[in-house]
Amino acid sequence: MNVPKLLLALVLCSPVSFADDVDPNRLVVVAEAGKGVAITDANAKVLWKRRIGNVHDLHLLPNDHLLVNDGWRKVVELDLTKRVVWTYEAAKDVGRVEIHAFQRLPNGRTMVVESGPGRILEVEADGTVAKSIPLQVSKPSPHSDTRLVRKLENGDYLVAHEADQRVKRYDGKGNVVWDFAVPLFGREPAKGHGPEAWGGRTFSAIVLSNGNYLISTGNGHGVLEVTPEKEIVWRLKQNDLEGVTLAWVTTLQELPNGHVVVGNCHAGPKNPQIVEIDREKRVVWTWKNFEDFGNALPNSLVVDGERAVELRKAIAALSNVGR
Repeated sequence: MNVPKLLLALVLCSPVSFADDVDPNRLVVVAEAGKGVAITDANAKVLWKRRIGNVHDLHLLPNDHLLVNDGWRKVVELDLTKRVVWTYEAAKDVGRVEIHAFQRLPNGRTMVVESGPGRILEVEADGTVAKSIPLQVSKPSPHSDTRLVRKLENGDYLVAHEADQRVKRYDGKGNVVWDFAVPLFGREPAKGHGPEAWGGRTFSAIVLSNGNYLISTGNGHGVLEVTPEKEIVWRLKQNDLEGVTLAWVTTLQELPNGHVVVGNCHAGPKNPQIVEIDREKRVVWTWKNFEDFGNALPNSLVVDGERAVELRKAIAALSNVGR
């Protein structure tokens, strides 16, 4: 037995204990460039996986299909047989383009956000562009105009502008109706991607059930809850969580019980890649699988309840085909 390799494997992929209120049927959908888009159980065991290219966004659709990048210029919809059933690819006549955000809308269109040209598109199923809204960025960049963008129920768009280090809310006509600059809290910027970095390169923003905004600060190593009046009423900092160091904070998810799921990218093999916390900043659950996904896992989505049960059944049915 090679003891060092065994110890390394335990560090890279190690389940953790659950709090009593964590759903035992929980599934986690994750995506990392080159490693793949995958569905795992709550202990990070891979149940389903398909290789993809560069990725910064991820959705589980109502039909159990996955909407995900497969390279910076392409968005694909995958069914559970791993077949591509829909594709959007950025036009070649608009210069350099990268896609870091997209969303399937209730009307069947797909919102696609193109960095470089700096625009939000709504695309019909046949690829026809039905709507186009220009983004307001200080220095357009294919790689950093935006990270995640979400269309809200009232038709507004909530945009995390990474390079500009601010979150903007646009109305349906493209007017900026809310604008928040991510603060540096008196510190000087520091280069890097890991815990040593410092900045306000926000990755995502969501609207909480209480109407406030929850913002991940990227290389600011934390999360801010901000009122519509721009008051910071809650802040998660780099070392607030017992046993966890936050690095590049990415995706955010509010669970029905008020807990928050936080993506923790570039934090090294000693730290979990996903953390669930309560509002008292207690760690409820963590997910870590460096063996399969490495140190740059940007996107994750927790699936609980009956949805998780049904998705498990669908995956199990596929694995039994041909037996």
